[in-house]
Amino acid sequence: MIGQLVDTKIKLASEAITSIYKTNYFGRPKGDFLELSLVEAAYLVYKNKICIKDETRQLDFNEFFTIASKLQRYFELKYIVYKDLKERGYHLQPSLADFRLYPRGGYPGKSQAKSYIFVSSERELMSLKQLMNNLEMSSNARKQMILAIVDEESDITYYEVKKTHLHGEEKLKKHFTSSNIISTFLEDRVIVWGQENAQYLYNHGFYGNPLDEIRIQLSLIEAAYLLENDLIQVKDRNTNEYMDYVSFKSNAESIEPEFNIKYRVYRDLREKHMVPKTGFKFGTHFRLYRNTCSLENKLHSEYLVHAISLDHIFKLPILSRAVRLANSVRKKMLFAVEYNDSHEYIEVSRIKM
Repeated sequence: MIGQLVDTKIKLASEAITSIYKTNYFGRPKGDFLELSLVEAAYLVYKNKICIKDETRQLDFNEFFTIASKLQRYFELKYIVYKDLKERGYHLQPSLADFRLYPRGGYPGKSQAKSYIFVSSERELMSLKQLMNNLEMSSNARKQMILAIVDEESDITYYEVKKTHLHGEEKLKKHFTSSNIISTFLEDRVIVWGQENAQYLYNHGFYGNPLDEIRIQLSLIEAAYLLENDLIQVKDRNTNEYMDYVSFKSNAESIEPEFNIKYRVYRDLREKHMVPKTGFKFGTHFRLYRNTCSLENKLHSEYLVHAISLDHIFKLPILSRAVRLANSVRKKMLFAVEYNDSHEYIEVSRIKM
């Protein structure tokens, strides 16, 4: 069966609707002919199901593949992913995303597509805005979003991208006044001096880390949150004067370049009754618990969280490294971003197809 290359599509005669579309769901019927995408056509040429000619002659696979790569950006990447999924037994079709994927055993006319597939090269930079737009499009269509990243050796790694809604169980009850808890802002952290209140902060909310059996040391982020919520008082070590939240924040910003973006996420997580602690050893901003019971029972944190701005640009090898590390320590990787006047938590995880 011979198809005609017309612009960026391949047209086949009406008999192809029965022999190719109705049996294997390639292409789309268009009146009295079947229209194939470049990727679908290349796969059928590879399988010796069709031949393709241009205006003058018949093209072999190599010639057609080269022409198609000139007509469609990242054609070869899309072909690699398409061929991989077809040979895993899936039905898929070109769509608003690169492909829409049907569940195993499903096909057009029998079931709804399950996923949108977005194809990218490991070398390509990916903006967070584009990622969020693709996720929004997938969510609006009630589809799972899958990134298919093709590396330089043409191996494919599949990632699921989704929004995660967080809600923990931890809430610090204010059973004392802030004047009871006195602390001092030292060089780059805050020390809480009183034993009873230091222990209370640590045991009810997991604030700080014990300096000894009497005192705890707070990170700048933790101290700012407690100060903003009138749960502690903080003295400047140089003046011995009490600091208000604005002056404390100004000092913290001069010490920690990412203080503001980290603090906004920290505050949002605390308001969701989650327990964030530093994620430095994992290369992220926070590790995250649902409550302090998980700490007492030596349970692992569930998530790693990294705060990013809406103009963030992902380098895909770095994204891959972060997700791989999270998986290796049995955690989920979340990227926290301020979006539409709230915080969104975007989970990226490797999946097997």
